[in-house]
Parts: sequence; structure tokens; C-alpha cells
Amino acid sequence: QVQLVESGGGLVQAGGSLRLSCAASGRTGSSVAMGWSRQASGKERELVAAINWSGSNRYYQESVKGRFTISRDNAKNTVYLHMNNLKPEDTAVYYCAAGGWGSAWLYWGQGTQVTVSS
Repeated sequence: QVQLVESGGGLVQAGGSLRLSCAASGRTGSSVAMGWSRQASGKERELVAAINWSGSNRYYQESVKGRFTISRDNAKNTVYLHMNNLKPEDTAVYYCAAGGWGSAWLYWGQGTQVTVSS
């Protein structure tokens, strides 16, 4: 089992920045990919960004390319999502995920709210 705890969400004005963190604990010895998905009110959950174990492969949803950066610190078992130039349409609950890719992940965090005001 892997436990994921997100932090760093909040309220920010459009054009602002936030950094989300996700700390993994439990059976983190395995080499697992990690990612961030988001779910806006009334919409389906969508993958925003993902990163493989070594960091050599990263995926970004088209709408966040050039604004969001995913990174990880394996020594700290932590993955980050740096979000710049935030837009109101980025408002959602952001979930950390581990052990998968695309829409299929083994483990999920509890989510952290990101609200971008216009």
C-alpha cells in the first residue's frame, strides 16, 4: 500500500502561482510513476501531468503545457506540481496519483482544492 498526502492548494488570483506537493509513504521502494489529476465541479477527472520514476518521461495535458511543471524528489518520496499563470478554468480539486499512467492509477490522495479567481 502507498499513502499519498497532498498539500499546497488554496485561493489565488488569475495569473498567480501555486505549488502542490504530494508526499508518499508506505511501500515506496518500488519504482512507480506519479501524477496529478484534477476534477472540476460537474466534470470528469482528468490527468494533468505525470512523471516516471527517473523523471525522464513527463506528460502534460495540452491546456497546461508551458504553465505547469511536474517534478519529483525521490529522496523525499515527494512529487510537485508547479503551476504558473493560473486561469479560472484551472479551478478544481487536484489529486495526486501513483503507480500507473493515463487514467489508470493504483493509489490516490485525498485531494486539495485549487481556486483561481478572475
